[in-house]
Amino acid sequence: MSHSPVHRAGDKPARVELREGQTYTWCACGRSANQPWCDGSHQGTGIDPVVFVAERDDVVFLCLCKGTGTPPLCDGSHRKSPKSDIKPV
Repeated sequence: MSHSPVHRAGDKPARVELREGQTYTWCACGRSANQPWCDGSHQGTGIDPVVFVAERDDVVFLCLCKGTGTPPLCDGSHRKSPKSDIKPV
């Protein structure tokens, strides 16, 4: 299956509170209407969400530009590409 293009869902990261032991599913395709969380919109794209369990209660910044090298965490990649790269979902 070929991959559909990833959509940039925002131009800055999402600040979220994680709870220890809880499982989260981060949207990797950029199509979810519930960013940064997956809502199943990736179906048929060949792009899978990132599933992770919080190791502790924490506040983190999750990537919305979908260009991070450390998914699901923001690594500042949103600063490297222009806002005009954002595609509407």
